[in-house]
Amino acid sequence: MSESESDAPEDVDEVDEEVDAEAEAAEADAEAEESDDAVESAQLFGVWEVGEIEYDDPSTKRYLNVTPIAHTMGRHASKQFEKSEISIVERLINRLMQTEENTGKKQRATNIVQEAFEEVHERTDENPIQVLVTAVENAAPREETVRLKYGGISVPKAVDVAPQRRVDEALKFIATGTKNASYKSKTDAAEALARQLTGAADYDVDTYAINQKEERERVAAAAR
Repeated sequence: MSESESDAPEDVDEVDEEVDAEAEAAEADAEAEESDDAVESAQLFGVWEVGEIEYDDPSTKRYLNVTPIAHTMGRHASKQFEKSEISIVERLINRLMQTEENTGKKQRATNIVQEAFEEVHERTDENPIQVLVTAVENAAPREETVRLKYGGISVPKAVDVAPQRRVDEALKFIATGTKNASYKSKTDAAEALARQLTGAADYDVDTYAINQKEERERVAAAAR
């Protein structure tokens, strides 16, 4: 038997292995595409589409995650900075829970957001998730101040804000504005939240979130 004839079966086996590997890779790609399509076709609260959200600020885009899941059951709570994997809608819900009235009441906070989204849609005829994303982008401060000590004297210094903190601060402004407008008031929380979202999305300086962002950047500009 010649050397070429003895090597032939090994060559055939190698070709078969390559074909099997390519087939597995193609199958995996197809499953991934199906999974992505399923996520895009799913709807938040069974109503709102999450697949075609536009972002105007590239710096905060990776921290404005949008998914059809409004409650992850603490899936990302054990890892630092894993909060950016949570939907921005759930992060807003969690922020609304950080008040005296809603502490620990996830379902109540979720209902407030769901009702606010319906009101936002009635007012603007837009996808309320898009309005939320735009509101967070507009309310996210770009500069703030820190305190530095020089020879025992505390001096304010302007610094750039990290993108993740910008999103955190914007959510805090929106939640605080909602609480201030609804606490001991005839305005319910859902209506107050809807006003905050639409006002921030339109960059209305009378909105609490935009007002706080402008004030923080003004103080930082004075400390440059």
